[in-house]
Amino acid sequence: MGLFTKEPGTGEAAQSEEEWRSTLTPEQYRVLRQHGTERPGTSPLNDEKRAGTFVCAGCGQPLFDSQTKYESGSGWPSFFAPIEGAVETQSDRSFFMTRTEVHCQRCKGHLGHVFEDGPAPTGLRFCMNGVAMAFEPRE
Repeated sequence: MGLFTKEPGTGEAAQSEEEWRSTLTPEQYRVLRQHGTERPGTSPLNDEKRAGTFVCAGCGQPLFDSQTKYESGSGWPSFFAPIEGAVETQSDRSFFMTRTEVHCQRCKGHLGHVFEDGPAPTGLRFCMNGVAMAFEPRE
Protein backbone atom coordinates (compact mmCIF):
# COMPACT_ATOMS: atom_id res chain seq x y z
CA MET A 1 0.00 0.00 0.00
CA GLY A 2 3.02 2.34 -0.09
CA LEU A 3 3.04 5.36 2.23
CA PHE A 4 -0.50 4.76 3.41
CA THR A 5 -1.14 2.54 6.41
CA LYS A 6 -4.90 2.13 5.97
CA GLU A 7 -6.86 0.36 3.30
CA PRO A 8 -8.83 2.46 0.79
CA GLY A 9 -12.10 3.74 2.16
CA THR A 10 -11.27 3.24 5.85
CA GLY A 11 -10.31 6.78 6.82
CA GLU A 12 -7.38 9.15 6.83
CA ALA A 13 -4.14 8.00 5.25
CA ALA A 14 -1.58 8.13 8.04
CA GLN A 15 1.17 10.62 7.21
CA SER A 16 2.80 13.41 9.15
CA GLU A 17 2.78 16.95 7.78
CA GLU A 18 6.46 16.52 6.96
CA GLU A 19 5.65 13.39 4.93
CA TRP A 20 2.88 15.27 3.10
CA ARG A 21 5.31 18.11 2.32
CA SER A 22 7.85 15.64 0.93
CA THR A 23 5.35 13.80 -1.30
CA LEU A 24 3.33 16.75 -2.65
CA THR A 25 4.38 19.75 -4.70
CA PRO A 26 4.16 23.07 -2.82
CA GLU A 27 0.92 23.95 -4.67
CA GLN A 28 -0.61 20.52 -3.99
CA TYR A 29 0.30 20.87 -0.31
CA ARG A 30 -1.23 24.37 -0.14
CA VAL A 31 -4.51 23.16 -1.65
CA LEU A 32 -4.84 19.63 -0.23
CA ARG A 33 -3.47 20.19 3.29
CA GLN A 34 -4.03 23.94 3.85
CA HIS A 35 -7.43 24.32 2.11
CA GLY A 36 -6.07 26.62 -0.59
CA THR A 37 -7.56 27.33 -4.02
CA GLU A 38 -5.73 27.36 -7.32
CA ARG A 39 -6.27 30.24 -9.74
CA PRO A 40 -9.14 29.59 -12.18
CA GLY A 41 -8.15 28.44 -15.65
CA THR A 42 -4.72 27.20 -14.60
CA SER A 43 -5.29 23.44 -14.43
CA PRO A 44 -4.68 21.25 -17.48
CA LEU A 45 -7.36 18.93 -16.04
CA ASN A 46 -9.95 21.56 -16.89
CA ASP A 47 -9.44 20.62 -20.57
CA GLU A 48 -9.14 16.83 -20.01
CA LYS A 49 -11.68 15.11 -22.29
CA ARG A 50 -10.47 11.49 -22.37
CA ALA A 51 -12.30 8.59 -20.73
CA GLY A 52 -10.84 7.73 -17.35
CA THR A 53 -10.82 8.48 -13.65
CA PHE A 54 -9.84 11.58 -11.70
CA VAL A 55 -8.01 10.51 -8.52
CA CYS A 56 -6.77 12.29 -5.40
CA ALA A 57 -3.25 13.67 -5.94
CA GLY A 58 -2.53 12.99 -2.28
CA CYS A 59 -3.46 9.35 -1.91
CA GLY A 60 -4.70 8.01 -5.26
CA GLN A 61 -8.33 7.52 -4.15
CA PRO A 62 -10.59 7.40 -7.26
CA LEU A 63 -12.84 10.46 -7.00
CA PHE A 64 -14.71 11.19 -10.24
CA ASP A 65 -15.42 9.23 -13.41
CA SER A 66 -14.81 11.26 -16.57
CA GLN A 67 -18.42 10.63 -17.62
CA THR A 68 -19.55 13.00 -14.84
CA LYS A 69 -17.26 15.87 -15.94
CA TYR A 70 -18.75 18.86 -17.72
CA GLU A 71 -17.74 22.38 -18.74
CA SER A 72 -19.18 24.74 -16.14
CA GLY A 73 -17.37 27.86 -17.34
CA SER A 74 -16.01 28.38 -13.81
CA GLY A 75 -12.34 27.85 -14.70
CA TRP A 76 -12.05 24.71 -12.52
CA PRO A 77 -12.72 21.06 -13.41
CA SER A 78 -16.39 20.44 -12.64
CA PHE A 79 -18.38 17.26 -12.12
CA PHE A 80 -22.03 16.54 -11.41
CA ALA A 81 -21.35 13.51 -9.16
CA PRO A 82 -18.43 11.83 -7.38
CA ILE A 83 -17.75 8.12 -7.30
CA GLU A 84 -19.90 6.70 -4.50
CA GLY A 85 -18.15 6.95 -1.11
CA ALA A 86 -15.09 8.76 -2.55
CA VAL A 87 -15.63 12.20 -1.02
CA GLU A 88 -16.97 13.76 2.15
CA THR A 89 -18.33 17.25 2.74
CA GLN A 90 -18.39 19.75 5.56
CA SER A 91 -19.47 23.34 6.06
CA ASP A 92 -16.85 25.96 5.18
CA ARG A 93 -17.47 29.40 6.70
CA SER A 94 -14.29 31.10 5.41
CA PHE A 95 -14.25 34.36 3.43
CA PHE A 96 -17.47 35.70 5.04
CA MET A 97 -19.71 33.13 3.35
CA THR A 98 -20.94 29.59 3.90
CA ARG A 99 -20.00 26.97 1.31
CA THR A 100 -19.83 23.19 1.29
CA GLU A 101 -16.24 21.95 1.24
CA VAL A 102 -15.40 18.67 -0.50
CA HIS A 103 -12.50 16.53 0.68
CA CYS A 104 -11.10 13.10 -0.11
CA GLN A 105 -12.71 10.41 2.00
CA ARG A 106 -9.42 8.57 2.43
CA CYS A 107 -6.76 11.22 3.18
CA LYS A 108 -9.09 14.14 4.00
CA GLY A 109 -7.30 16.34 1.45
CA HIS A 110 -9.21 19.49 0.43
CA LEU A 111 -10.49 19.16 -3.14
CA GLY A 112 -12.82 22.12 -3.64
CA HIS A 113 -16.48 22.94 -3.05
CA VAL A 114 -19.89 21.72 -4.19
CA PHE A 115 -22.67 24.06 -5.31
CA GLU A 116 -26.33 23.52 -6.19
CA ASP A 117 -26.13 25.07 -9.67
CA GLY A 118 -25.05 22.04 -11.70
CA PRO A 119 -26.70 20.10 -14.51
CA ALA A 120 -29.10 17.15 -14.38
CA PRO A 121 -29.26 14.52 -13.13
CA THR A 122 -27.97 15.79 -9.75
CA GLY A 123 -28.18 19.58 -10.03
CA LEU A 124 -24.78 19.70 -8.32
CA ARG A 125 -21.48 21.27 -9.41
CA PHE A 126 -18.44 19.73 -7.75
CA CYS A 127 -15.95 22.54 -8.46
CA MET A 128 -12.56 20.92 -7.89
CA ASN A 129 -9.00 22.20 -7.77
CA GLY A 130 -7.20 20.43 -10.60
CA VAL A 131 -3.93 20.45 -8.65
CA ALA A 132 -5.64 18.30 -6.00
CA MET A 133 -6.24 15.56 -8.55
CA ALA A 134 -4.47 13.42 -11.13
CA PHE A 135 -6.03 11.80 -14.20
CA GLU A 136 -5.77 8.11 -15.03
CA PRO A 137 -6.92 7.45 -18.61
CA ARG A 138 -8.96 4.34 -19.35
CA GLU A 139 -7.04 1.89 -21.51
